[in-house]
Amino acid sequence: MKRAFAFLLVFLALATVLSTSGLASLSQGDTGNDVSRAQERLKKWGYYDGEVDGIFGSRTYQAVIRFQRKNGLKADGVIGKETAAALGITLSSSSSSGSSYRATIDLLARIIAAEGRGEPYRGQVAIGAVIMNRVSHPSFPNSVAGVIYQRGAFSAIDDGQFSVTPVPDSCRRAAVEAYGGADPTNGCVYYYNPRKTTNRWILSLPVYVVIGDHRFCKPQ
Repeated sequence: MKRAFAFLLVFLALATVLSTSGLASLSQGDTGNDVSRAQERLKKWGYYDGEVDGIFGSRTYQAVIRFQRKNGLKADGVIGKETAAALGITLSSSSSSGSSYRATIDLLARIIAAEGRGEPYRGQVAIGAVIMNRVSHPSFPNSVAGVIYQRGAFSAIDDGQFSVTPVPDSCRRAAVEAYGGADPTNGCVYYYNPRKTTNRWILSLPVYVVIGDHRFCKPQ
């Protein structure tokens, strides 16, 4: 009986090690020292020409893709076990677990700040809600990072404001609220400033709510 119990303890310990050792990975939206180390290697070898800022953005993603293709790895833009080994770095188990929520909130807060600077707090929550609504909508990527970095989705990404705009505390609070389910738009997946857009398609969408300078819409 004791031997069986001892075997069970060993088995459970081994299972725990195996289950946690495979968790670590880095993908768009992650932040931290592991990202910085990956950027340093990619920059040293000519795959990455951005700043070593510890933020896994679109430029880091493209650099990882190039590195993976050059080295015969699965080109998915994710730094998992094999890609990390090829880069010569070791990922901490918290890369995809403990820091995931913080990284997501950080991304959400940064896009809210870049897209909603000058907007009332309710409008900032509404911008975050649109992003969360897109995550659950079948026509959009199914992650916060995927939605934010989708090509052509947000002008703040295209014009560089996403990277340089300071993030005030109000935007971080708005990100937490939106991520937690707050939605002043009642399900909208688009918004625009009528003074800044000439896109006929988005101007043709029915407006469900106006908050600050933004009009929030749903697909027809």
